[in-house]
Amino acid sequence: MADAEKLLHRAGLLVARMEQLLQPVSTQTDWNHIAFRWRRGRGLQPVAHPHRIPLDSLLCMEPQKQEIVRNTRQFITGRSANNVLLWGSRGTGKSSLIKAILHEFSDRGLRLVEVEKADLIDLPDIVDNLYGRPERFILFCDDLSFEADDASYKSLKAVLDGSIAAPPENVLIYATSNRRHLLPEYLRENLETRLVGGEIHHSEGVEEKISLSERFGLWLSFYPFNQDEYLRIVDRWLETLGAKTTADEATRAAALQWALKRGSRSGRVALQFARDWAGR
Repeated sequence: MADAEKLLHRAGLLVARMEQLLQPVSTQTDWNHIAFRWRRGRGLQPVAHPHRIPLDSLLCMEPQKQEIVRNTRQFITGRSANNVLLWGSRGTGKSSLIKAILHEFSDRGLRLVEVEKADLIDLPDIVDNLYGRPERFILFCDDLSFEADDASYKSLKAVLDGSIAAPPENVLIYATSNRRHLLPEYLRENLETRLVGGEIHHSEGVEEKISLSERFGLWLSFYPFNQDEYLRIVDRWLETLGAKTTADEATRAAALQWALKRGSRSGRVALQFARDWAGR
């Protein structure tokens, strides 16, 4: 009897937990935030502590900053603007620049919605939530790339340009990627390119890749930093953390050795070195 009672008690607890899981989740959005994440089945979830990055703290990317600030300013003032693809070398500040744009313009109605690649299929539903809102929304897709057999990019293509539904005027997409065309490129596809009447005609595979990336009206390219730029970024982080800058020979040598060991002079590597050195 005791064993039966224990079993019944455990069964009751299990049923109670299942009932909690099966209860409908409220998808009512709290709009009193500047950043959100899309969660399938839960809707737009506010980010309580968004990563605030001052725009002037980002160094060695002045042309990219000027272009994205101009485009975003046009957007928030109700003028025409473009979707933006930030592509290039890893650790060069692509994602940080978008976070800095939110920090710069959030007090003027700009909002950021982070969408994971796996949730791109939900883009039409996400956009439906934003129609008619007074705020201006940037859909942020970070580190975006697709494999050759991944069909989810077609949802992105449709929202960017090509769906039967008109895109809302208060939504843009800003995406970052290490790939310019977001899809893998193979030598055999370029070998299939041919000349027709003196004109270059790309293969169907190349055309498919280009058709996705060209839907972003503005491309911003990011390249590896040279040694002087890397040291400038190191110094900015060391000053922020209250440590000696690379004017000190020991600090300079350590910063260069750190980059050599990592095989990269990126902004990410500069921050990682500064944290380690200041902590020491």
